[in-house]
Amino acid sequence: MNTKDTTSDAKYVNRYYMTEVDSFEDSIYCHHAIIAENHITEHCHDKDQFLYTEGGVVFIKTDEKSYFLPARHYLWIPAGVKHSIHPSTPEVVMRNLYFPKTNSDTAFYSKMGIYPVNDLLIELIMFTNRWNGNIFPVEEPKYSLATAFKLILPELSLHELPLALPYPSHQKLKDIVTYLEENIEENVSFKKLASLFNISERTLARLFQKELNMSFIQYYTILRMLTALKLLLDEKLSVNEVALKVGYNSLPTFSNTFNKVVGIRPSEYVKQKELLI
Repeated sequence: MNTKDTTSDAKYVNRYYMTEVDSFEDSIYCHHAIIAENHITEHCHDKDQFLYTEGGVVFIKTDEKSYFLPARHYLWIPAGVKHSIHPSTPEVVMRNLYFPKTNSDTAFYSKMGIYPVNDLLIELIMFTNRWNGNIFPVEEPKYSLATAFKLILPELSLHELPLALPYPSHQKLKDIVTYLEENIEENVSFKKLASLFNISERTLARLFQKELNMSFIQYYTILRMLTALKLLLDEKLSVNEVALKVGYNSLPTFSNTFNKVVGIRPSEYVKQKELLI
């Protein structure tokens, strides 16, 4: 396990995720607890991580992308991926299972991704609440049940949510992305964006594709939906107000786009919010 070697991170060295997860190579490590930190510093594990949270919004940052983990979704973090965790509040409950790599692992387990949690997986997650710490192969049937939890994930996770945005390295694109974030209430057209930054539309299109591996429309849509998800967690804002704040004058268009990206309509997300978080 690798961690950043800085004095500011010294206070984290006794945290379970720094000292215990990889203590035994063949164990499955389980941990359910309130995060109790403003953030979890960058680190990585020798084991794959299943992360499910309750009670707030969580951002997970890697060297390449920023992930937004909404209610009733889980994040799969492959072994060796450096990441930091940033909850909206220290009161967020984290439910973690850490699995050792095996020779039979499929491609699913080598890719970081966010997936919806159905009722069956919710029941399984709640079942694991009785476990804490290392689960060793000799501890049957506990170890087999934990292994089955991992093995069933690909069958239950057929729809990956595109709730992640890559970081640009090109300075002009960094400035453009910052502009979009700071002016999220505007419906910024591609033509206007190119003009504002004195770049041809053709060059700008190529820049998005080359740097971020997605089109401007794809990036902009995900940015607006991620912002909408954050705003919907604010009980003071209606769905219509959120739509306007992310640049949609048409509520049906916003609702349809949200449903396409997130898999649920914003009105339903608001209704289920108390249940989901």
